[in-house]
Amino acid sequence: MKAAVVDVSSGALVSERIRIATPTPATPSAMADVVVELVSEHRWNGPVGVAFPAIVHNGVVRSAANIDPSWLDVDADATFGSATGLTVHMVNDADAAGLAEMHWGAGRDRSGVVIMLTFGTGIGSGLFLDGALVPNSELGHVELDGVDAEVRAAASARTRDDISWKQWAKRVEHYLRHIELLFSPDLFILGGGVSKSAAKWVPRLDVDTEVVVAELVNNAGIAGAALVAG
Repeated sequence: MKAAVVDVSSGALVSERIRIATPTPATPSAMADVVVELVSEHRWNGPVGVAFPAIVHNGVVRSAANIDPSWLDVDADATFGSATGLTVHMVNDADAAGLAEMHWGAGRDRSGVVIMLTFGTGIGSGLFLDGALVPNSELGHVELDGVDAEVRAAASARTRDDISWKQWAKRVEHYLRHIELLFSPDLFILGGGVSKSAAKWVPRLDVDTEVVVAELVNNAGIAGAALVAG
């Protein structure tokens, strides 16, 4: 779990990015304790934005594909707000990253259908139409070849299956072509931790849609969460 103070006029981090290991199990109460510690470390007393790998609707967690199942149907805004004594706004992590990229990064001033995809343990997605977010798109869970697409095309699949960057890029390309058929996007923005190694796989992608690498890299989620927090 990571946190920093963000200048919402520029998206820049204006403090150290403090990282604390995610608790095991990562239950709401255990994670709330870490959020309190992160807030305290930064001596922060303003609104808090939280980027989270799940469907989040009006602050309530509505899925638990890659998180502890105890989160399902938890009012995360209220849970973290009560623990910190601050106003908290939780948002899907890929939506947060996409908001940051659309506001300050690779999607700035872009119209049409823009899809932000984050490749990590799973595949997160942020879907935008003329700059407006369509929240909780969860495009990593579209079915492809009989399984959730993220099972084969997430960054974690490259390590799990011990395949080369070239082999993994073919899987990503297959996935992107499927998303093209479904949404006819004008732009793909590719992010997540693996975007730091973009030169090893992005040039290998052969798709019809324009592809760019996220500019804010791993800070996109934090910056986008701050944008949501206001």
